[in-house]
Amino acid sequence: MHVLIVHCHPEPVSFNTALTQTGVDVFRSRGDTVEVSELYGQDFDPVEKAGHYSDRDNVEQFSALSEQRHAYKNGTLAEDVKREISRLEKADLVVLQFPIWWHSIPAMLKGWMDRIFISGGLYSSKMRYDRGYFRGKKVVCSATTGAPAVSFEPGGRGGEIQQILWSTHYSLYYMGFDVLVPQIAYGVQGHGYRYTSDELFARQMKQIQSDWETRLMSIEGEDPLSFPGWDDWDEMGRLKPVNSS
Repeated sequence: MHVLIVHCHPEPVSFNTALTQTGVDVFRSRGDTVEVSELYGQDFDPVEKAGHYSDRDNVEQFSALSEQRHAYKNGTLAEDVKREISRLEKADLVVLQFPIWWHSIPAMLKGWMDRIFISGGLYSSKMRYDRGYFRGKKVVCSATTGAPAVSFEPGGRGGEIQQILWSTHYSLYYMGFDVLVPQIAYGVQGHGYRYTSDELFARQMKQIQSDWETRLMSIEGEDPLSFPGWDDWDEMGRLKPVNSS
């Protein structure tokens, strides 16, 4: 199996980095091949803009989708975009490693999706969802939070984690991925902001890494989350009534 880990954290010495390294170590110990795309480390530009397109479809007005389709068709995509697409195409499993910031994914990771998921190339009106470009490939979000787990339960002040990740999961499914249940490391805080003692915190982080190691040993056999597909919608894009007979 070939694994791509998309690592999105600005601090090289962080718990997210430790989890990425855990993934690298586990997969290599299994005999898998692993590639890490370090978005901050490679200074990836997450902002979609006209300057990324050397051969414009329309120099008078910038339309991201039109320029993406034009660049893909003519082979003029930016080099960083071509590199990331190639990495995704080679992967059997993609791991997105990131912190939860402001009840969402970091802007860097969202911008990566904005630029890499190319209109007309990696998706179209008919190449989406269960007919998507990356069908057959699996993806898992491995995220860290500052607040403890109880904050993300139903009624918790942090908001339900399923709701926080819903748009990200659905976007990945839109591209055809089989989306696995997320791996969440709760209560990851820097020194001076912790909810527990340093000793207890260290034990908790060690347990989180151990749990991640255990899951990764057999992750390719997991069933994905369930989403509706083309056969479940009517011609207007609404779910068809369930036949109870």
